[in-house]
This record gives sequence, structure tokens and C-alpha cells, in this order.
Amino acid sequence: MAVTHARGTTLLKWHRARRTATDPPFTAQRIVEGLRAGASVEVDLRIHADRGFAVLHDHRLDRETTGRGAVAATPAARLRTMALRDGTGKPSGHGVLLLEDLADLLADATLPRSALLQLDYKQEARDLDARSVAAFAAATAPIDEHLILSCGDADAVRILTDAAPGVAVGFDPCHRGAAGRALASGDFAGFVDRACLASPRATTIYLEIPLVLGAADAGFDLIGAFGARGRAVDAYTLGGAANVGMVPIVAGLLELGVDQLTVDDPEGLLALLTDAD
Repeated sequence: MAVTHARGTTLLKWHRARRTATDPPFTAQRIVEGLRAGASVEVDLRIHADRGFAVLHDHRLDRETTGRGAVAATPAARLRTMALRDGTGKPSGHGVLLLEDLADLLADATLPRSALLQLDYKQEARDLDARSVAAFAAATAPIDEHLILSCGDADAVRILTDAAPGVAVGFDPCHRGAAGRALASGDFAGFVDRACLASPRATTIYLEIPLVLGAADAGFDLIGAFGARGRAVDAYTLGGAANVGMVPIVAGLLELGVDQLTVDDPEGLLALLTDAD
């Protein structure tokens, strides 16, 4: 899904692999559907007890799944017995995925060149070890041309993509209060410099929407600044069901030429923007 506008084309990324706001996150059905359609799709990763990766956002299982306890303390075999919960907290009937399942799901699929699955690692470099790094490399190798890894910890991205060089590099420099400090200080040029220095191989930079719009209000074009360094910009997140209040926000981001928007309801937002035109 994409929006064509005066500045070009902006992709609407399926946040947590949701096409609509009512979809349970991280289902195999939507991941396969999105990638076969050539969409940009995002899933989150956490390390489980066997040192591989589960496709989950939270560090605990209770909210997202029918399981309980910490993901880090749960073996892969037990994760496979759990179901994902939908937006109302009810079991969805969809099982929890592991990172290696993604390659199996897509093994027989001929994916368009534009199909891109963002793996958003939700932990830090200090949580990695030789086993987890090797597990990441093995699981991603069959589909690495359609993958990009992101994280707020540049060291974690470097470690994992050094082991899996076919996976594209993404970086989120907004973590650890960096976005707030940039807004407070107005040092947006320094923010860009520090981000590029921290992750010199990153092809996509992930930025909080309030930071992008706040910088623009102050007269600084973050999207243009990163673009001049050869980086695409993804602005995140338009959360929940699409609504008319999102239209001016999206319009401002499109005017700045944002490359991609992270959206909980890409189908609904596209319909809303079409109606607005």
C-alpha cells in the first residue's frame, strides 16, 4: 500500500503485520499476504530461552499471548503451544511464530522485489550471545534479500547484520531520550550527525512523528537531511484505527517527502486519504 503525492510515493507499512486495525498482530496469514503483495511489513523480535527469536513485542507473554511469564525464560517448544491474542485480549486462533518460521512460510512464495519485512529487535546488544547471533543468521539466510533489521541500539544492529550480511540495516536514533533532547535543544543537525555516525550502514532511519513535525515547525527538515545522506526515513506510528484526525498529520509528513509511514491500519488510512482527495 502506498500514497502517491507531489513529492513522490510514500509506503504505508503494516505495523506488527496488521493490514487493518482489528487484525491480531504478527499472524502468519498477514505476513505472507503482505509480502506476496509487495508490501512493507514489520514484526518485532525477542530472544527466547533457547536463544532463538520469537515474533513478539513485549518482554512478557501475558498481554500478547495465551502464555504467562517472560519470553526470555520460555523455551521454543512451549511458545509453539501458545496462541496470539487479538486486540480485545481474546485468543485469536493464530499461533506464536518463531523467526525461523518466517523462511518456512515464504519458502514456496515468489515475492516481488518490493516486498520488505522489517525485523524490529526489541532488546539490546548486551542481551545477545554467540548462540542468539548464530540463530539469527541461520533463520534469516533463506530470505535475507527481503529483510531489514532495526533497533534503537546501533551496536545490536551491527552485531546481528555482521553475522547476516544479506539483511539490510535500519536504525532508530530516537531511543534513550534522544528525540526529546533534540526537540528541547533544537540541535537537529547534531541529531542527524550522531545518528549517521552511530549506524553508518543504515539505509533506513526510523523517526518518531512528533520529532519530524517538531523539527519542521522549527525550520529544520529532518527527512531532507537524512535523504541528503542517502537514508530513507520511516515516520512512526499512526496508531489505532484510521480517523480524520490523522489526515493533517499525514499531509504534513507527505509534504516533507517522508518515504514510509508506520501504520496500524494501512487499509483504513489509504481509504481515508482517498476519500479526502
